Order: sequence, then C-alpha cells, then structure tokens
Amino acid sequence: MEIEDEEAKEQLHFLRVVFAFKCYKSYSMKQIKQTEDSYKKLPDHHKLLLPNFLKNLNTVTECIDKNYVVIKEIISSTENMFENKKDVYSTNYLTKQLGITHFDMDKVKSTLKQFMRDWSSDGQAERDACYKPVIDEIVHIYSDCSDLGKVEILVPGAGMGRLSFELARLGFACQGNEFSLFMLFASNFVLNKCKELNAFTIYPWVHQTSNNMRTCDQVLPVTFPDINPSDFPDNPKFSMVAGDFLEVYTDPDSWDCIATVFFLDTAPNVITYIESICKILKPGGYWINFGPLLYHFADMANENSIELSYDQVKHVIEQFKFEIIKERVNQPSTYNQNAHSMLTYQYNSVFFVARKPL
Repeated sequence: MEIEDEEAKEQLHFLRVVFAFKCYKSYSMKQIKQTEDSYKKLPDHHKLLLPNFLKNLNTVTECIDKNYVVIKEIISSTENMFENKKDVYSTNYLTKQLGITHFDMDKVKSTLKQFMRDWSSDGQAERDACYKPVIDEIVHIYSDCSDLGKVEILVPGAGMGRLSFELARLGFACQGNEFSLFMLFASNFVLNKCKELNAFTIYPWVHQTSNNMRTCDQVLPVTFPDINPSDFPDNPKFSMVAGDFLEVYTDPDSWDCIATVFFLDTAPNVITYIESICKILKPGGYWINFGPLLYHFADMANENSIELSYDQVKHVIEQFKFEIIKERVNQPSTYNQNAHSMLTYQYNSVFFVARKPL
C-alpha cells in the first residue's frame, strides 16, 4: 500500500503501534498454543516426567492476561494523546493492511520490561548505574545556582521519562524528548494516569522461555510505579516532547545542559547528534553522557549506518571544540536485564562531561 502524504504516514504509524498493543494477547496465545502442542507430541513416558508442565503453562497464560489488563489501560490513555487520529479504539480500521510482525511484538514486550527499568523498585540498580552519575554531576555543576528553575535541561531519548522526571523533581526545568511511540504511549500512561504507588502489576519476563533457573522465575511479578509521578515541587517545569531529536531541536544556543543516556548509538550517523548538541547548547553549556555504543542501525537492511569506536567519537567531539572535563570508561551497566536469568548482558559504558566553549 503506497502512502505519499506525510500526515497519512504518521497516522498509519500511530495505528500500527496501537494495533501492536491490541494484538499482544492474541499473538501471545498463539505462542502458548504452539508450546502446548509441542508438549502433547511428547512420548507419554516423557510427559510423566513433567507432571506440572501444563499447570505452569496455565500460570504463564494468566500472567499474559494480567499484562494485557495494563496494556488496555495504556491504549485507553492514548485516545486524546494526539490530534487528528482516526478512531481505532472501537474498530478494526486497516487491520489487514497493518499486519503485525515479530518486530512489533518485540517492541511491546520491551515496553513491559521498560516499566521495570524506569518505574519499579526492581529497576533501581539499573537506574543507579546510569542515571545517578548524570544526576549527581548536574547537581554538582549547578550547586551554586540560586534558582534551579532557570536551568534548562534537555534529555533526548528519554524513554519512559524517569531521568527527566527526577531532574524536574529536583527543581530543574527539564524536557524529555522521545521518538518511539511505544515509549511515548507508556510514559504518557505513567506520568499522567498513575496516581498511586505500585498500583499496577506486570510480568515482564513471562515471554522468556530460555535460560530460566527456576520455573517460577518466568512469572515473577513487578509492581509500578515505585514513586508517585505527581510528586512534584510547586510549579514544576517538566514536559515530554514527541519527535525526531534532529528535527525538533534546531534553535541555536537554547539549552544550559543536555543529558544523553543510552542515546548516542541510536543514530545512523552519530556525528549528526554531536553536531546538533553543539549547536543547541548555550555557550558554556554542559553535555553529560552515559552509555555504550550498540549502534541500532548497524544490522538493519537498507539503512545507511556508520559505527564509530569510542576514540573516534571522542575525536569528533573534540573537533567541535568541546572540552571534555570529566571521563570515566568501563562503567558497568545493564539494560532491561532479568537478574534471575542464566544469561545477562553487561555493558562497559562511557561516562563523560563535555563543555561547549564560551
């Protein structure tokens, strides 16, 4: 289906994301059915060795049902999120044309894990590893500032908004920017609809069928939010903006500080990010970064991508006249990791503070 009109493309993308959330349960049930069929094909003497297999599978099904309860809340919260969108909440508009891919479902599953990372006590260790150094540095830099509300901080790639939220809660004027509608739907739900501590329960590992040490690890619950998102000081200056970072932020000398966490490697050309950050930072402004270099476009078909090593990235940063005033390498960090899994990935991330020249 050819779509030339830009607004129509945006609308179709919006529909696709909503539809992906809506298909979560039916898609997951198909996988459960496949597992059940595989079990039934086992020899009878093998089935006898697994007396609780179907019972455990029923527990997994119940957890998927409970995940879908939260997902329906997320879908409902998007109804007035954007203007001029077709009503897809009570119709199967464009169902056949949209389709749903494994990629779409992986995004939905990743969203469930992101609730754990950003808004649950289970994600505290991950947040402490990457958010805390950034927050501590910003607090240190502006420790002598009498009015933090005048310090304008931008957080590109804000995800579900926890880092932006924490900076705003400290009194800074903070704006998060996010491109992914999956993340925007979820952050909108948490920040605007969640009013009580640990009001919702999800099962982020329910789709992890490999590397489980214990059967029960697959169905461990996670509650969120671990903090009341409405817990703000008076007159907070906090916002979330949707869109492509390079397209949304073009005004020169606009921001006092830019905080990038697990963001630089989301660019097909990281130099464009560095160039833009240099442009929109005020003279003397600070850029604080934490993260690895897992280039997101590296293995995508029909995508132009350059993958620079950190020393190349650092060289480019210095060519834009940034002064790197603090740098720490090999900083252990993880992303949406199941602490109970037999397999975990750890990044040796880079933390640096760079200053734009006066």
